[in-house]
Amino acid sequence: SPCAFSTAAQQRSTGDECGPEDPREEPKHPLSDCALEHKAIKLEEQVRDLTERYRKALADSENVRRRTQKFVEDAKLFGIQSFCRDLVEVADILEKTAESAAGHAGPSDPNPTLKKIYEGLSLIEAKLQSVFAKHGLHKMNPVGGRYDPYDHEIICHVPAEGLQPGTVALVTQDGYKLHGRTIRHALVGVAVEAQE
Repeated sequence: SPCAFSTAAQQRSTGDECGPEDPREEPKHPLSDCALEHKAIKLEEQVRDLTERYRKALADSENVRRRTQKFVEDAKLFGIQSFCRDLVEVADILEKTAESAAGHAGPSDPNPTLKKIYEGLSLIEAKLQSVFAKHGLHKMNPVGGRYDPYDHEIICHVPAEGLQPGTVALVTQDGYKLHGRTIRHALVGVAVEAQE
């Protein structure tokens, strides 16, 4: 009816009746203080959880960065490892040739050519060892030291005459280390107590 409509419109305009369209109306289900406190606690827990996860992710990424940096540094240091293994074989041949020439070119030998060859080989060998040292490649000198399975390979046992058992008595092939890492084991004879 038109009359009822006008009465409702008048009541709305005067504020006697608050309908659902009234902006001043309070929510039907107001959140209690307990519910708000519970919600705040949940949000704080989520913030703590996310903060902890963020810290772990940050630590993990830092660990990955450090490992990658270490890998790159190792690659720079040890990238020439296989090349060095090949070169130490050349050094062995050069050393044996120089020793052989020294055996034939004695002080009483009248052959000056053989003497010059020996001197030249000695100079080349010294220069090669100097280049090795410049790049961190060093020959091991284990004679008289304790046997170390990480650096030495036993090829024979020698009676311990004046040496303690377990001491390296002789070296048949030199070992080499590149920046402290063994790239070729020394082939050694180790002193053992004599069996009676």
